[in-house]
Amino acid sequence: MNPFYTQYGTLHHTVPFDQIRFEHYYDAFIEGMRREKEQHERMMTDPSEPTFNNTILDPLDDPEDYYGLLDRVSTVFFNMLSADTNDDLEDLAEQIQPLLVKHSHDIGLDPRLFERVRHVKENPGVLTPEEQKLLDDTYEGLVRGGALLSDADKEKLRALTEEATMLTLQFSQNELKALKAYRLHLTDEADLDGLPDTQREAAAIAAEEAELDGWLFTLDGPSYRPFMTYSKRRELRKQMYMAKNTICTESSEFIVQSSETLPSLGTSVPQVPSQSPADFSNIAICTRLINLRRELAQLLGYKSYADYKLVKRMAGSVAAVNEMIDTMLEAYTPAAKREQDDVVQLARTIEGSDFVVEPWDSAYYTQLLKKERYDLDPEMLRPYFELQRVIDGVFGLATTLYGITFVENKAIATYHEDVKAYEVFDRDGSYLAVLYADFHPRDGKHDGAWMTEYQGQYITRKGENVRPHVSLVMNFSKPTAERPALLTLGEVETFLHEFGHALHGIFANTRFESLSGTNVMWDFVELPSQFMENYAAEPEWLNGWAQHYLTGEPLPQDLIDRIVRSRHFMAATACLRQLSFCLLDMAYYTLEEPFEGDLLEFERRAWSRAQLTPEVEGTCMTVQFSHIMSGGYSAGYYSYKWAEMLDADAFSVFKSRGIFNKEVAQSFRDNVLSRGGTEHPMDLYMRFRGERPTIDALMKRDGILIDNG
Repeated sequence: MNPFYTQYGTLHHTVPFDQIRFEHYYDAFIEGMRREKEQHERMMTDPSEPTFNNTILDPLDDPEDYYGLLDRVSTVFFNMLSADTNDDLEDLAEQIQPLLVKHSHDIGLDPRLFERVRHVKENPGVLTPEEQKLLDDTYEGLVRGGALLSDADKEKLRALTEEATMLTLQFSQNELKALKAYRLHLTDEADLDGLPDTQREAAAIAAEEAELDGWLFTLDGPSYRPFMTYSKRRELRKQMYMAKNTICTESSEFIVQSSETLPSLGTSVPQVPSQSPADFSNIAICTRLINLRRELAQLLGYKSYADYKLVKRMAGSVAAVNEMIDTMLEAYTPAAKREQDDVVQLARTIEGSDFVVEPWDSAYYTQLLKKERYDLDPEMLRPYFELQRVIDGVFGLATTLYGITFVENKAIATYHEDVKAYEVFDRDGSYLAVLYADFHPRDGKHDGAWMTEYQGQYITRKGENVRPHVSLVMNFSKPTAERPALLTLGEVETFLHEFGHALHGIFANTRFESLSGTNVMWDFVELPSQFMENYAAEPEWLNGWAQHYLTGEPLPQDLIDRIVRSRHFMAATACLRQLSFCLLDMAYYTLEEPFEGDLLEFERRAWSRAQLTPEVEGTCMTVQFSHIMSGGYSAGYYSYKWAEMLDADAFSVFKSRGIFNKEVAQSFRDNVLSRGGTEHPMDLYMRFRGERPTIDALMKRDGILIDNG
């Protein structure tokens, strides 16, 4: 029996990963589309007057969830493409995506559906505010999806969307393959100079798993970032930097490096030696995606893709986004220049007055400056951030703020042995959600960190509150033979960030799934996640759980003080880095004419206002910038800085009334975390805050604006 075909007969109806076989996917996709077409035709041929109930609502009450098949299989399949993919899944994705796009268009562009929805829009009857929001979203979604286009333009839209979908998939596949293809193999222990024991041990394990002697380093975050931070071998740092920053270009460094060309500096070991860098190039793909999205927006009556997207964002317009970027550039650039000057000065003090700090030197000398200024570096903190202790600390924070608890349940099936499954219970002991946590990198798993869902929250017509199944996917430092998984403070912040997204899903309590949890405007969705990051530098929180993994001694107050004092360290530089991505994103998606230029040159010009150091020829961010090419943040990367303004403002309320204040936390839960997209996000935020946010709290937190009390 194909497990996708009916509701899962498991605890909380969790996905029965242990029963799913590859062959189940295709059949479930085909049957799911057939069932949806059947339901669609039934609605379209219904002779009764279109109403909210028979046109807008989904058939949620079928005892076998007959019509939920396509959603079930799609949810699992596309989550696996990111978290645990393989060649078979990638091939199936290429086969099934065009069918899914056509299916979606066949329904969404059906003029009979639009006429029914328009009738309900014009004759809504008595609706609750949430019902009205769903009706408005449904109507606007059809219009923005092309319902008002001529038949000829609908065919153009179909072609544009299908091509963009396939290119997005190819972009993602190329990025993953290129990232995993590079491996730096070292056999001379002298080449490990500067690397901490944790990295040496992890690299030795990686080499052993690859059946190699010595040490193996990759471009995955837990391997790449510490290498760039600590390695004293400048040529090796350069090699790693060039490999990382040229992936998916036609001249990528990851394929041809040998012990002959770098005699004692390591050997790149390609996993796919039969392929050339051009096989993974995303240059043409990005160029075409930029143009496809512009064409799509203009077909729908907008000047640019950014104009199309921003209509449904808090910012509301390109002008508002540019104003935010300009304001931050003006405020942060002077401080960022001073920060960079400090790094250069230290490097020249060490290396000589003529030394030129290159991009592959930045992390190394920045860390030396932090060590000199605060006597602090990430390795000093690792012993106090053992993964299980961090889990206890993060979960315990949610317990303190909201009264919820997490209980691991090994009876809940997971998609990989690395994944843990937890039941989440509310303050009164009632079941609230399921949380999956996937912590470590592996082959077939994309780099980075994200939150996703296997089931969203909604309330059936019979009143059953269907609770969410939320998943956290991260790439943290792995355990070694000598040590458990010990995290950096940056990884703790990442955990808090994704956990904030998880709480947004866990606390969802709305009637309709399309309005619940993280289904909010994209420049609001980062508020709950970035809000949680604030706790990483709060002594009261760190004191509650951070202990040495061997001795059990608490994190020393002196180290906590150094964390707090160093909070502003390189904050302006970090801001400009994010602003550079915002500028690049907006430059591509505000284009009103076809883009036909050199992608690398366009990138250099687009973000030049936020670049403080010369760029290296041949490097390119765009071709691996999954956020704006394949991850949903196209014309929306500014959302991180927009939401950062909100999160700093929101946390200032906690700072003034107590960072564990349960009353303030309950208000945040009731007015922000649980309401999803049922109202405009500014209305939700102001109900919590009592006033509109300003940028002042963010600038004070970053040390740009002095807080005089």
